[in-house]
Amino acid sequence: MTALLAERATEVVSAAQQLLTKRMGAPVKLSDPAELSGSGRTTVLRVRVAENAFSLPRTLIVKQVRGSVADPKNVTIMPGVASVDSAFLREAVSYQFTTALSRGERPGAYLIAHSLPDRLLVLSDLGENTKLTDVLRSGAEPAAQNAMMAFAQALGRMHAATVGRELDFVALLRRVDVLHRVDGIAQQAEAAVTEVPAMLRRELGIDVPDEVADQVAHGARLFGGGRFRAFSPSDLCPDNVIINDEGARILDYEWGGFRDATLDIAYALVSFPGCLCDIELSRELATQMVEAWRAEVVGVWPALADDDLLAEKILEARLIWVWLSTYWFLPADHTRIAAAREHGLSVPRSDALLNRWAGLAEDARCLGNDAVGDFAEGVCALLDEHLS
Repeated sequence: MTALLAERATEVVSAAQQLLTKRMGAPVKLSDPAELSGSGRTTVLRVRVAENAFSLPRTLIVKQVRGSVADPKNVTIMPGVASVDSAFLREAVSYQFTTALSRGERPGAYLIAHSLPDRLLVLSDLGENTKLTDVLRSGAEPAAQNAMMAFAQALGRMHAATVGRELDFVALLRRVDVLHRVDGIAQQAEAAVTEVPAMLRRELGIDVPDEVADQVAHGARLFGGGRFRAFSPSDLCPDNVIINDEGARILDYEWGGFRDATLDIAYALVSFPGCLCDIELSRELATQMVEAWRAEVVGVWPALADDDLLAEKILEARLIWVWLSTYWFLPADHTRIAAAREHGLSVPRSDALLNRWAGLAEDARCLGNDAVGDFAEGVCALLDEHLS
């Protein structure tokens, strides 16, 4: 740990000690901070509970975002952009919400304490684990296949456990401030519906047929509506998923909210569109993942027992994710591209986009949706020509 990181860790540990001491009503001492991850604005540490008068776990995870939360009345949410404050507040609310679930229903860690002014979360430690990124990067079978199946099952359990609880989540958001009920992902989907046709025309010289545009607009409504609404962290890239003895566990709820649950399972099928991943899923494995997810949710959504309906909803979700991925990565916009999470699964944007459109084309053909199939194949050909 560099001197700068050590100084930062000391500050975070001190803030966490003060928070826990205030909450417990007796001194709490934390020691041995070890950096786990984090971005330029975020510090995530594992710490040991060296001294406390209560039954705190032996180790904790402390996450702090730089700065302090602004006065909500002075926070502006721009279309398609979530402020740092909004993202932190949404994550704090998401952890409050998921902590209220039973242990077997929680998708990840539970919240022990939090401070909104300090942008500080103290979470349970999920113990020894491996990032999904590392499992997939190793290419080892059947470990990679088992990890993806565990991921699909974990999504299904989370969805089944949170159906019908949206009002509870909204109530928690309202306590923070109504402004922060804005869903940044939903805003970006709306922006993509409007802006991607012009991008495709400008970058690739292809026009979007009305029938495809209508399907895209319908898919974007999955973020704000949909028949199968449940809690979703949304940012389900492999760095935010760990594998341990309990299966797959999900981290990072900065985009947490209620959306159509088919968006989450489709997120993996599209090869994690929020980052520049390229994960080859065989059709067999993709089908098995969908079936594993469906087995967990069909009890609360019996309509999904219909194979045709399920396939139609998955295609709709895939379409909007490919559209959003194109919105994020098609333009030669270095700021957008640099904002993508870099890890061992990252590939050039041309490869990521080409494979996502190719997968969409194949899926659409299998379902007899020739409008989307024809268009996706046309985009693939032009991407191969212009971005290679």
